[in-house]
Amino acid sequence: MEPGACNGRRNDRTPAPPQHINMKISLGDFKYLRRISEGYFRTIPAAPHKPDPRHWRDDQLTLSWLGHATVLINFFGVWILTDPALCARVGVRVGPLTVGPKRYVAPALRASELPPLDFILLTHAHMDHLDVGTLRRLPRDVTVVTAAATADLLTSMRFRDVVEIGWTESRRFEIADGGLSIEAFKVRHWGARMRNDVHRGFNGYVLERHGRRICIAGDTARTSFTAVGRKPTDLMVVPIGAYNPWIASHCTPEQAVEMANQARARFVVPVHHQTFRLSREPMDEPIQRFRRALPEARLALSTVGETFVLPGTQPLDRPSGQPIEMALAGG
Repeated sequence: MEPGACNGRRNDRTPAPPQHINMKISLGDFKYLRRISEGYFRTIPAAPHKPDPRHWRDDQLTLSWLGHATVLINFFGVWILTDPALCARVGVRVGPLTVGPKRYVAPALRASELPPLDFILLTHAHMDHLDVGTLRRLPRDVTVVTAAATADLLTSMRFRDVVEIGWTESRRFEIADGGLSIEAFKVRHWGARMRNDVHRGFNGYVLERHGRRICIAGDTARTSFTAVGRKPTDLMVVPIGAYNPWIASHCTPEQAVEMANQARARFVVPVHHQTFRLSREPMDEPIQRFRRALPEARLALSTVGETFVLPGTQPLDRPSGQPIEMALAGG
């Protein structure tokens, strides 16, 4: 079966398994397999909060953190879901099991509880961000926006439209009551789903509608967001976990605050923590450090399932700005 699936079929594009397997396994291999596969009988507690999107207004910008990097957004009547990962585990499917990290908290909403979606936004192909098992449970009549060289992973799911966007590229989608602009920019991460498909892209995004801006940072190590901050950002979703020892591809909480400041983010949503154990730091360390580094007035939410409404989000009438990467070049 395809890596990451909960109950799906094999993708024809998935490389066939090797005919000859080296059965020599080191002690380190055993420790790694034990660590990522632990807890099959551990109970997953419910999310601390449960959002109710039925009561969200279409004249506001409202979002809820469903767990890990999955955020449900109502952007003035346009429904967007980022990096959906709602299964009990993420990882490689082996027979009836998924070998990979198990959740420490249930998603705030199940796939069946989601409102009708307009867009699914995928930042990169890592299995905790592009979870095939979750994607197969979502309706097909949506537009999927994804990073360069990742659309092949979605072929078998037959979504209505799959749009790849590379760095510096942007797309405007015409929707009732105004459009939605999505621009991709480079972050400091990597995109391979398996070890050999290093050609796959990895993005951050800026979403703009009715003059309001959301930055979805995706996964990233410390990098400059000054180009994003060329215009004020109303809301920024930024990762804060998995930095020990993966500091080369994941920022610390303090670096996340620094990047939010560079993006001139009014409010910040910390994600990529509390859900899966992907690194060595204690599960509650990232949010504790983040709260010490960020003024409380800018913290949009901090626990799974919380809902945030951007204050004063009556739509504004102002044009979209210059592409982000052009600002880097002084254009």
